[in-house]
Amino acid sequence: MTRDVIALTPTMPDPKTVLAGLFAGGPDLEVRTVADGAVVQLCTPDGRTLVSVEAPFLVHTLGEAQRLLGREVRLPDVPFWWTEARASTAYEEAERLAGSFAGRVATVLGGTVWPPEAAHTDVVSVATDESGEAQAATPPAVDALTDDTAVVIQDRAVVAMTSWLSDALRRATADGRALTIVTPPHTTLTLPTRIALQGHPNRWVVQGPGAGYYDGLSGAELHWQGTAFAPVLDADGGTRVADSFKPVPNTGERQLIIYLRTRHDADEGLVLGGALEAAFRRLTGAPPAGWGTAEPISLPWSTRQLTGLARSRAPRPTWLLTVGGTECPALATTGVTRTTAGVEEEITLTLGYGADEPVPLDAVQPLAETLAVGHGLMSMLTSLRAARRDLTVPPRFEPPPVPAAFTLGPDAVRDIGLAHAGRPPMNISPVSLGPAAAPALHYPLGDGSDYSGWEHLEKLMSHLEAGK
Repeated sequence: MTRDVIALTPTMPDPKTVLAGLFAGGPDLEVRTVADGAVVQLCTPDGRTLVSVEAPFLVHTLGEAQRLLGREVRLPDVPFWWTEARASTAYEEAERLAGSFAGRVATVLGGTVWPPEAAHTDVVSVATDESGEAQAATPPAVDALTDDTAVVIQDRAVVAMTSWLSDALRRATADGRALTIVTPPHTTLTLPTRIALQGHPNRWVVQGPGAGYYDGLSGAELHWQGTAFAPVLDADGGTRVADSFKPVPNTGERQLIIYLRTRHDADEGLVLGGALEAAFRRLTGAPPAGWGTAEPISLPWSTRQLTGLARSRAPRPTWLLTVGGTECPALATTGVTRTTAGVEEEITLTLGYGADEPVPLDAVQPLAETLAVGHGLMSMLTSLRAARRDLTVPPRFEPPPVPAAFTLGPDAVRDIGLAHAGRPPMNISPVSLGPAAAPALHYPLGDGSDYSGWEHLEKLMSHLEAGK
């Protein structure tokens, strides 16, 4: 499988240091740049990619490397530079070549390498094809390309939505291909990666016991059909579920999920991110630690800067990631969209709790009021699920979230009518939030432990829809 090797250094690798790293394969290899110069590739003389090196970037966010690489990783002090090299699967020597590149960079700059066992500084001899046949440049993150599928093979413990994967997804979508990530069974995904893969036709393919494969999100057994992975069907034409996709043991760990939508007037003074910051402060006691457009989430939290990015991309939508501090696992995705009604934020904030940690459900109603009064809340759904505290997604069955509360923003209450919205057809007493002249309504649905919460939510949604 593809080996990713990362140099973590206290200072930015300068051109001389990068050049020293690239000479890990000796003077006979060639160098080219792709992705508008953001990626340097070390290639054989006939153009076959051996190692792709991403431009270094500065990580300001405390705990982000441990979240993605493991708590045992040795790091320089924050901020530090992250330089990632990906070895091709086509050459056996490529993995050692990537390790030598990272080892040389870390040695020169006094940094460390992840994984540490990959680091060395030896010159790696590469057997090259002397046929003289030219090869097309390989997309940096893709290991195999067919008419239907872009396949990325990963053996990391945690597969994050890195700029590599984001670029692969963008290219695959533009070319009408599915993105397929293939991993061993011990791998988990971050929530942003799961979101990217859960839409058809993209897949997370897990190599199970023996030679079998299965879908890491649905459990469907898969096999390779020439240009793509497809479900294995039983005698009745149904999809078979892999034995490995058994439920995760209940450890008592839980995730609190806040899904909210806001709308703002599109004026020059608009600053985005206020609703998300309010949610972080209410639920974790601190503002977000960092934000970005890919993982690792490397920029220090700044509503001004993220607003500037969204404004520069408008009217195109913007997708942002936000992470909390090291005390409470918290991760959010935000979609910013320009509509005829204004600027809308669609936010999913997920927080992780251990078996002995209380989930702050009592903070949800005050949060809803804060958002309704000061942050343009349209709606908010609060759910609870049994899932991992570290917020990663295993290739196993996990129970779905259970609704605990729903909040309807003041504009929606006005559109539906307070009399109708305030009298749902079940034993639920909504709580009025904010000023009486323009209230929001907060509907408690339970404590998140009873799946009847879904029935309550469905009835409530049907009732509210009938009032429009």
